[in-house]
Amino acid sequence: MQYLALIYDTEANRQNMTPEDTKQLLADYGAFTEAAKEAGVFVGGEALTPVHTATTVRLRDGKVLTTDGPFAETKEQLGGYYLLDCKDLDDALAWAAKIPTAKQGSIEVRPIMVW
Repeated sequence: MQYLALIYDTEANRQNMTPEDTKQLLADYGAFTEAAKEAGVFVGGEALTPVHTATTVRLRDGKVLTTDGPFAETKEQLGGYYLLDCKDLDDALAWAAKIPTAKQGSIEVRPIMVW
């Protein structure tokens, strides 16, 4: 079954990282991605650009409305995702716990609906 692991953290955490910390975080993500690929659970994943680049689209009374920024104000922002193919939720949660941002942010795990 496929699960989406949504990676949340505050953008301030990334902005306040030293170059060495950033290098280590990227190395940790590289290692996680390789481990997920080797285990056969990696389907895809990407990082997102900062939240200030977001645009929210709504359709109201037949009119398209766009707003700069994310849909909701939150302390943590969606920074990226992994799409994982795991045997069950417990397996998906175990993989999510290995995502480097789980150490200071949070990882939301949601099953993908099969239509």
